[in-house]
Amino acid sequence: MATLILVRHGRTTANSSGVLAGRTAGVRLDDLGVTQAATAGGRLAGVPLARLVSSPLERCRQTAAAIAKSQEGTPRVVTDKGITECDYGEWQGRSLTELAKEDLWSVVQNHPSAAVFPGGESLGAMQSRAVATIRRHDASFEAEQGPGAVWAAVTHGDIIKAILADALGMHLDLFQRINVDPASVSIVRYAPARPFVVATNTHAGDLSWLRAKPAEDDAPLGGGAGPTSDVAADS
Repeated sequence: MATLILVRHGRTTANSSGVLAGRTAGVRLDDLGVTQAATAGGRLAGVPLARLVSSPLERCRQTAAAIAKSQEGTPRVVTDKGITECDYGEWQGRSLTELAKEDLWSVVQNHPSAAVFPGGESLGAMQSRAVATIRRHDASFEAEQGPGAVWAAVTHGDIIKAILADALGMHLDLFQRINVDPASVSIVRYAPARPFVVATNTHAGDLSWLRAKPAEDDAPLGGGAGPTSDVAADS
């Protein structure tokens, strides 16, 4: 099976000022976000990526460019609106402090499957299109590159949380239990029988162990032996 690396964009000027950026144009990484993106690129430098897929929003494209720059052979970066930010509608551009006073806030926190943003999309629709996009790309890259293909998707916090919830078999109402920080790395493999969530919200550590031979389709009883010893030693 292929390996999917989910990377959230680095911190932005909107993140640091407590504003819900949504799909607002021109929201860029702040100085810390630029450093975070470079760090994520460094973590992935030893992993030959077959492809980089990015949300079309600028903060994700900046992060994807930093990752591509770290690769020995610069991978092709493509954008796909299927993993763009949730359409928060009338909530977009407002402060989180102000939004927390809205009645809808408690729905988003406690019953997100019922949340529909005024003038925007529902969290259920967001999850459906993001998961469908990711699974389509994953199947395509595996067919094209073989079961050892490793690829990365650079996208947004709620998008990654929704994808991880689906992979974990969690109802969308539980997705707020998952934390996804700026420039964090999460890893998923889609086996024929079920997805495997290999890692979530990691911030540090070399990832060259992902060069190991393709994982087995079945879950090892007892937890298995992990990456092959030679790869672990190299990393």
